[in-house]
Amino acid sequence: MAGCCSHSTCDAGAASPRFRQALWIALGVNAAMFVVEFVAGLAVGSVALWADALDFAGDAANYALSLMVLSWGLLWRARAALLKGVVMTLFGAAVVVRALWAFQHGLVPEPLTMGAVGVLALLANAGVALLLYRFRGGDANMRSVWLCSRNDAIGNLAVILAAAGVFGTGSGLPDLVVALVMSSLALWSGLDIIRHARRDMAHARQGQPAG
Repeated sequence: MAGCCSHSTCDAGAASPRFRQALWIALGVNAAMFVVEFVAGLAVGSVALWADALDFAGDAANYALSLMVLSWGLLWRARAALLKGVVMTLFGAAVVVRALWAFQHGLVPEPLTMGAVGVLALLANAGVALLLYRFRGGDANMRSVWLCSRNDAIGNLAVILAAAGVFGTGSGLPDLVVALVMSSLALWSGLDIIRHARRDMAHARQGQPAG
């Protein structure tokens, strides 16, 4: 992968105190925002907020897992990234199911609260994404952390646009469209992490640098 360092440098970067501190901050932010968005999503009937809340929960779990494997070898970090890729892919599939259920029941979310929570989530995730930006070019585990934070910020922008669409049309369709877009992003990123993790696992078994 472009920008990836040598095996020894990637290992040192993954276990660095700065990366560990960044992960702890990201873990706290994502755990708190999960609670906020999950409650708000259920209260206002927004599939996009509910999906974003599940994404926060998955990311919090991913950051916790990343903290566990920082000092492990490349093979185990790649295995952890593979697990995270599978989780992201399953998340995307779950959002599709939820969106279809909401469409069948004709749900229309309350747009003002939905938009306000989306703005709060965007500010939180933009801060986390900036914090983790410098670590985006490492091994599969570090890359998966960066992709999680990047996807969150993109998803929050989409939620805000969905709230504006619901407000302007009085229809729940914008909420459902954004939920489906977010699920597609989760599916694509999850598969990308899985591919990268499998490459790192092969390199680790052969004693080669991560690529």
